[in-house]
Amino acid sequence: MSKGEESRRKFLKGAAVATAATVAAPAIVKAQGPISMRWQSTWPSKDIFHEFALDFAKKINDMTGGDLKIEVLPAGAVVPAFGLLEAVSKGTLDGGHGVLVYHYGKQTALALWGSGPGYAMDANMLMAWHKYGGGKELLEKLYASIGANVVSFPYGPMPTQPLGWFKKPVAKVEDLQGLKFRTVGISIDVFQGMGAAVNALPGGEIVSAMDRGLLDAAEFNNASSDRLLGFADVSKICMLQSYHQNAEQFEIMFNKDKYNALPEKLRAIIANGVEAASQDMQWKAIDRYSKDYVELQTKDKVRFYKTPDAVLKRQLEVYDDVVAKKSAENALFKEIAQSQVAFAKRATQWEQDTVVNRRMAFDHYFGPQAKPIRL
Repeated sequence: MSKGEESRRKFLKGAAVATAATVAAPAIVKAQGPISMRWQSTWPSKDIFHEFALDFAKKINDMTGGDLKIEVLPAGAVVPAFGLLEAVSKGTLDGGHGVLVYHYGKQTALALWGSGPGYAMDANMLMAWHKYGGGKELLEKLYASIGANVVSFPYGPMPTQPLGWFKKPVAKVEDLQGLKFRTVGISIDVFQGMGAAVNALPGGEIVSAMDRGLLDAAEFNNASSDRLLGFADVSKICMLQSYHQNAEQFEIMFNKDKYNALPEKLRAIIANGVEAASQDMQWKAIDRYSKDYVELQTKDKVRFYKTPDAVLKRQLEVYDDVVAKKSAENALFKEIAQSQVAFAKRATQWEQDTVVNRRMAFDHYFGPQAKPIRL
């Protein structure tokens, strides 16, 4: 055999081995199949919040090309709404969609992600603190302190929430005295400090409790959720604007073992997908909340009132007392609050000096004295 013939045979033999390896590789990947995760939200299936959870799952499922498939069940399908953290931590569920304030009973400092005035920050600014001001590291430290085996992604900043639904308009602080009222998180302590008798209930149980007289009044979140859950069936008075949950956001939560076992590429898609879903949620909220705000007034005959400034001021005073008390009892609570204050002082000064008040423009175009817009 000539040297040329021997080289040719070696090349062909090598090519055959390479081809076999190339053909075999897809079979190995295919055999592994997609990774499936079973999740639960803390929301009833009819709530727009559950829709937000489904939106997030679809984004991740689509972006991974089916390599990761997240199925999201509504509240109560596996565990009660307030049982989500424990279920995900134990691995009963692979992940979930909710809010950090629902874990208030596990560690009060978790409510600092959304329950309160945010030291004059809105929810988007609090998210800026979380990502760039040290909040992410503090949340990891906080979850580790209670042994929670989870990876948490706060996302989806919410607009300011209403004071709530009442039998008659709230005209003064004293009107809250003795009311059987629903709220969650640090707001429990704030409304108790304002004289209310507070009962913390998940979203799906509120309207029924009001209908049966177990609650005199309640807050939940927004025009769409409140309308879909049936608040207008048990009350025709809603008070807008409040500091009790001025800077809240949602939480995407994974079981830590399940999350860490994912390929690096999928973890990167999740991290970036959270931020994409966060922005899309805000856009959808503006569209849907504004539509339902109109429907509540025109179809459901709900009357909306602005919460009096005296009530808002009292909320801030009581909140400060609550935070001082909890900071003295809980070193992590104090550390997180101090971090938020430092970030807020800088960020809100910039915002107040920079961002124009849009009330003048609103009145110019749509107020009582507005002239027809020339187009």
